[in-house]
This record gives sequence, structure tokens and C-alpha cells, in this order.
Amino acid sequence: MFSYCTDPASLEGLAWLSCYLTNGKHLLFYQSFGTVLLLLFVTAPVALAFGFVGAAAARARFAPLALLAKGYTAIVRGVPDIAFFLFFVIALDQAFEYLRHKVKCPDWEGPIRQGSDFVVCSAAKLPLSNSAQWVHEVYGFALAVLTFAIVFGAFAANVLFGAMRSVPRPQLETAEAYGFSARQTFWRILVPQMWVYALPGLSNLWMILVKATPLLFLLGVEDIVYWARELGGTKNPRFSDYPHGDWRMYYFGALLLFYLGLTKVSEVVLDRLMARLTLGQATSGGDAQRKAPA
Repeated sequence: MFSYCTDPASLEGLAWLSCYLTNGKHLLFYQSFGTVLLLLFVTAPVALAFGFVGAAAARARFAPLALLAKGYTAIVRGVPDIAFFLFFVIALDQAFEYLRHKVKCPDWEGPIRQGSDFVVCSAAKLPLSNSAQWVHEVYGFALAVLTFAIVFGAFAANVLFGAMRSVPRPQLETAEAYGFSARQTFWRILVPQMWVYALPGLSNLWMILVKATPLLFLLGVEDIVYWARELGGTKNPRFSDYPHGDWRMYYFGALLLFYLGLTKVSEVVLDRLMARLTLGQATSGGDAQRKAPA
């Protein structure tokens, strides 16, 4: 990064530290913070969409659809997250490759499952072996987003289903009395009001999602936990231009501050959103706002 960093062995004090903190691996470490934030801001709406579809399906009058939605939430919520992450990503990746294999290599004669190995033709590999590095990274990140969305979508579905049931029934009956169709009642009365009841549960779910981002390490994504462990471990002069002792405490301390800061910002934003949603609503929050002095 700096011109005087060409010979790290000759550096001392702040000059050494400035070069150490701006070398290539540390730049990847700083970039990994953006990876975590990107995961959160992509996964949250996708998981919410999964949850909304699951909650709406659970209310369906078509019994198989309702049973499928309730089964999805029950199964995913009942399996430990770490077991689901370790199993599901492998299964999902193999499912994609299997479908591509059937389309691109219909004349393949050998078995796909060969003992513990999963063998498909080279054209069906995801991503292709000759793909650029960024393609491999994007594919791994997309698998991570989909896995997070499916897991947390099940929890969001449970929250939204309860919120839909919390909307006072007389309001829905009034809409029906005014001639609203079932679809109009759902979109114009039920959905706008359910968010007041859903937000506390969704807020907790967001905090859990924030705390679950270190699971990216299990999915093969080089996240902040991976780099903190990699950079903080003991480095000797033979294998590193910047030798040092065991500094993992400092790196994981930085992660602690990052997550505490992210949690605090989330609390402030969610509190303001709750205040906005409850304004004028017939809830305890809205009633407190109406009674508050001007």
C-alpha cells in the first residue's frame, strides 16, 4: 500500500503496523465485512418473501398447500441450524448438478453416485472448472443466501402466520360486509395491519440472523471469522513477511465491536420503524403515542 512497505523486515513501530494493516490479506479481511453486510441485506428480504409465502400458504383453504407450508416451517424449525447448513448446501449443490447432468449429458452411462463420490460430467459442474474466480465466489455466496433464506424464511413464516391471526377478526368481517372480496380483504386490510404484530418477532429474527452470519465460514465463504482466525494466528518469519504471535484475541475483539455496533444500529432503526407503524393504530404502542403530550 505504501512505498516504504517493500522491505517489511526493515520496518519497526508504526511504520511496520501501517504496512501490516494494509497488506493484501488485510484488504480481503476488510472486504469480508462488506460480504457479511451484503449477506444480511440480501438475505433479509428474500427470507421475508419465503416467510410471507409460507404464512399465506398456511392459511390457504386448499388442504395440501396448507399442509405443505406447515410442514416446511415445522421441519426447518425443528432441525438445528448448524446441521441444516452442513447438509443442505451439499444436497442443494448436488441437486443443481444432477439436473444439469441430465440435460447436458443424456448419454452418460456410468453411475452418478459412486460410493461416497458424486460424479457428473464436466459440463454439468457448477461452476465450471474453467470459470473465473469471481464466478466461484458468487456461486458460493448465492448458495449461502438461498440456504439462509430457506432457514430463516421458516421462522419468518411462523411469525407472520401468528401476526395474521392477531389482526382483529371484526375488521375482516367489516371489509367483507362492505363487499370486499377475499383477495381485497387480504391485501387491503390484513396485510397492512399484520406488520404491527409481526415486527417484534421479525426484530428478534433479524438479531438472530445477524448472530448467525459466522455460519458463512461453514459454507466455504471467506467471511470475517475465517480471516480473523487466519490473520490472528501465530506467524513466523519463514511463512510470513509480517511475523507475530497469537493475536486472535485482538481480531475477535474487533469482531465483537463490529457485531455490537451493528446490533445497536439495528435496535435504533427497528424502534423507529415500530413507532411509525404503530402511529394511530389500535395497539398499546399506538395508544401510548396518542396519549403522549404534544
